[in-house]
Amino acid sequence: MKKTASGFSPLICLDRKAGKPLYSQVYDAFRAAIVGGNLRAGQRIPSTRALSSELRISRIPVLNAYAQLLAEGYFKSRVGSGTFVSSSLPDLLTPSQDYSARSTRVLAMPRPIARRSSLIPRYERPAWVSGHGAFSLSQPAVDAFPFHVWSKLVARYWRDLHRSALQYGDPMGFKELREAIGAYLRAARSVRCEWQQIMIVSGSQQALDISARVLLDAGSPVWIEEPGYWLTRHMLTAAGCRLVPVPVDNDGLDVAVGVERCSKARAAYVAPSHQYPLGATMSASRRLQLLEWAQSAASWIVEDDYDSEYRYDSKPIASLQGLDHSSRVIYIGTFSKVLFPSLRVGYIVIPSDLVEHFVAIRHAMDVSPSHLYQVVFADFINEGHFSRHIRRMRLVYGGRREVLVNCIRKELDSVLQVHGAEAGLHLTVTLPKGYRDRVISARAARQNLWLWPLSPSYLGTTPRQGLILGFGGATVAEIPDAVRRLRAVLTSDRAR
Repeated sequence: MKKTASGFSPLICLDRKAGKPLYSQVYDAFRAAIVGGNLRAGQRIPSTRALSSELRISRIPVLNAYAQLLAEGYFKSRVGSGTFVSSSLPDLLTPSQDYSARSTRVLAMPRPIARRSSLIPRYERPAWVSGHGAFSLSQPAVDAFPFHVWSKLVARYWRDLHRSALQYGDPMGFKELREAIGAYLRAARSVRCEWQQIMIVSGSQQALDISARVLLDAGSPVWIEEPGYWLTRHMLTAAGCRLVPVPVDNDGLDVAVGVERCSKARAAYVAPSHQYPLGATMSASRRLQLLEWAQSAASWIVEDDYDSEYRYDSKPIASLQGLDHSSRVIYIGTFSKVLFPSLRVGYIVIPSDLVEHFVAIRHAMDVSPSHLYQVVFADFINEGHFSRHIRRMRLVYGGRREVLVNCIRKELDSVLQVHGAEAGLHLTVTLPKGYRDRVISARAARQNLWLWPLSPSYLGTTPRQGLILGFGGATVAEIPDAVRRLRAVLTSDRAR
């Protein structure tokens, strides 16, 4: 027998001692909820049997109330599907439905918010987040993801589910996943760690958020890369930190300039393996300089191992954390671009003496990470699928990168200068004088080209003009046409 899904009922407080009949009280509760906007058009209503059981009354009053609501046009019944709130309501124009007037009255009153909140720009969902369109940023090749393997692992999780998996988990994360990630980081990234130091988080942003809450106070000066990742700036601004932009050149963050600008900074945020957005790799001498500064200043380094998995023209670079003998580096990373963005699994490698502090903050924030994907991902790693996927994707992304670079040189060599194509899933092109990257980005979007302008990555007042092009989500067949459309945008007079 087909079961009809149950809906939600409004708050119904029945008074059996009142002179008003029970069916009338049920009717009034539903009508008030619909007119007040708490129940919306198309929303499913509980069955009469379910509601009478919930209210602990006979089914007859509920039937009578529903009959009246149907007759007056508040409810609509669909045979075999159930009862729903009608899309055309008889009280639509009554004063109680006037939300705009109510909203105006609320907005006219003082509504103070924290100053740090007003410093962060309003969120506007970038078009490339959906993964559609050429040059979408931070989009992996989901078309090449082994869905059949992943779906089997997910099915096995639900088939073998134990009730303990439904309880609160460890704030540090699922032990088997932490062990698997530890083995991977030691082998692939030369990270010095044991599984007890690894905390599972939802991604790099949460990793940085937790690290800031543990290590930084409001007003703490922090070195950030210039240019750098805009969400990092927003997160540190929300934490009340004082941002100290330090320029990045071909050797990575310029430590000498950082010392000159703020030698006693509490921390430095760096992506030494593949800096965003310019793609620079921090040189060995700069890495040693940075570690020496952190030790002498009693400061911290947050190393974001951004896009370290994919290098095309050289061998993978060992982590900065692996060179650290003073436990001054907090190492963070994510698997969103290695696998797929909605996975929301990242990690923090924490110095042993700070683990308890990180656990306390994590538990105060959201108790523990979700269990499902942790177990599935641990199996994905331990059964060898992860290493095979990375090897395969290096070839896929290497081919896409090569086609993109060749097409740019063929079509736009006189206009664009390429940076950071040696690793990762994006490259950056800088523009000649007179071009405005924000204008180009807006015009390109109309051609279904999702280009991210370079200038917003700068905190200073003299940003370079350029474009950040992702190639992970675009196939080899799509890239040449996309570059030709980009050429048409750039050669237009309105690009300047």
